[in-house]
Amino acid sequence: MAGAEQLCPKYGRCIPADSFRCQIVSRSSLVTRVCYDEAKHYMIVRLKQADYHYCEVGPEIVQQFLAADSMGSFYNQNIKSGPTDGPFDCRTHSVPSY
Repeated sequence: MAGAEQLCPKYGRCIPADSFRCQIVSRSSLVTRVCYDEAKHYMIVRLKQADYHYCEVGPEIVQQFLAADSMGSFYNQNIKSGPTDGPFDCRTHSVPSY
């Protein structure tokens, strides 16, 4: 469909947003949007103005992330990737097909 929203994570390819449940975040200075496809355990997080993708993320992690007192701290401690890997790094976890 022309004009349909696309999610375009850095280091990933653009995909249609229609499979995701997206939430605007206004209570964090770092995290501004979280989009999650529960069926494929795939999350796209907007940090300020850039989107990053995370693979094999269970729904309990997303719930904890959205409910965290500090989403930025939760992200840095539980989701963020390092130089070569991370708990949900799509370089080492399966990227779903769309």
